[in-house]
Amino acid sequence: MSEHVIAPKSRGFLFLDSHPEGCRQLVDEMWQAVPAPVAAGGEGPVALVIGSSAGYGLAATIAGLARVGIRGIGVCFEKAPARRTGTAGWYRTAATARLARQYGRDMVFLNGDAFSDTMKEQVADLLAERFGGRLDYLIYSVAAPRRTDPDTGRLHTSVLKPIGSPHTTKTLVFDEYGAPEVKEITAAPAEGDDIEQTVAVMGGTDWERWITFLADRSLLADGFTTAALSYIGSPLTAALYRQGTIGAAKSHLEATARRLDERLGTMLGGRAVTSVNAAAVTQSSTAVPGIALYVGLLRGILGDAMVAPIGQLVELWDQLTGARPLDLDDEGRIRLDTWELDPAVQHAVAERWSTATSDTITELADLDWFGDEVRRLYGFRVPGVDYTAAVETDVPWPAPTS
Repeated sequence: MSEHVIAPKSRGFLFLDSHPEGCRQLVDEMWQAVPAPVAAGGEGPVALVIGSSAGYGLAATIAGLARVGIRGIGVCFEKAPARRTGTAGWYRTAATARLARQYGRDMVFLNGDAFSDTMKEQVADLLAERFGGRLDYLIYSVAAPRRTDPDTGRLHTSVLKPIGSPHTTKTLVFDEYGAPEVKEITAAPAEGDDIEQTVAVMGGTDWERWITFLADRSLLADGFTTAALSYIGSPLTAALYRQGTIGAAKSHLEATARRLDERLGTMLGGRAVTSVNAAAVTQSSTAVPGIALYVGLLRGILGDAMVAPIGQLVELWDQLTGARPLDLDDEGRIRLDTWELDPAVQHAVAERWSTATSDTITELADLDWFGDEVRRLYGFRVPGVDYTAAVETDVPWPAPTS
């Protein structure tokens, strides 16, 4: 047993510890936010969620379990409790597994490098031995700083840079006392093989490798469907995101989807799509300069009309399973971001962005909400949690039930 009172300590938007009870209650909240399950006879479909412990991947896992009744496998990469607490994803996974068991869902969680062929072998063996040797759905939601190519052993590192020329943008930071500051930063442009490296990590290469690996083992069911989660975002953040190195990776992901869609359609009557999700506060998004400011302003305009990741992923599962019609844009992408990119909303955000300064930001953006959302990523500021009480930090990784 290892009980501690855990106080939030951070470096910018990165917190050094996570709160197990807060993470558990956050997962409970997300599960309870899912509408009643879609009626289905017999066992639920078999699904694989790659990147199941955080952000949209976590939402995909919980929405799939609670809405569709999926069974299957979640893959993520989290750190166990040691000198510090476990990562928030470690505790969220334990909480998700507990709810899955409670509601009779057979969900196994594997902790390791999703880019490796070792993990692919482990998943393939589990699908064959435990889940009847047939996979119905694969959700790909991986945001990683680096990837080792299994064929060459080369380590690729992604970068967040504009392409062509330096780019200056506004960004939101908080000083040591928690006061908000709006600053300008200038990002140097990509050079050398920065674009190639970022595409190798964040593009569609590993997604396609998963599909090929499982297809070669004859593990894809007839009608198999796969979706990779993506983001386009606002023109305000485009130079550093969608038009930058990350955007090049997203374009590669979408090109991969088109290639996989043709292949799966011919082979299995299946399909592959990208799902363009909308803005949210996630551990990945807070690392992008300008995104914190943009999301805070967006919330200041829309309030509760913003659709949380769990709501977006319910919509995605409904479309993938046929509960609602598949709604694709001209590029063959599912668009869950139309409320964010509505021209009137973007015009309002742009107006606030242009006048945002350290003196005006509290009037223009919902910073209380933003601060709470950042802390909730690590299990803090969750209603109903007593943060003065000691809590057990040595939570074990969920063992698969028999």
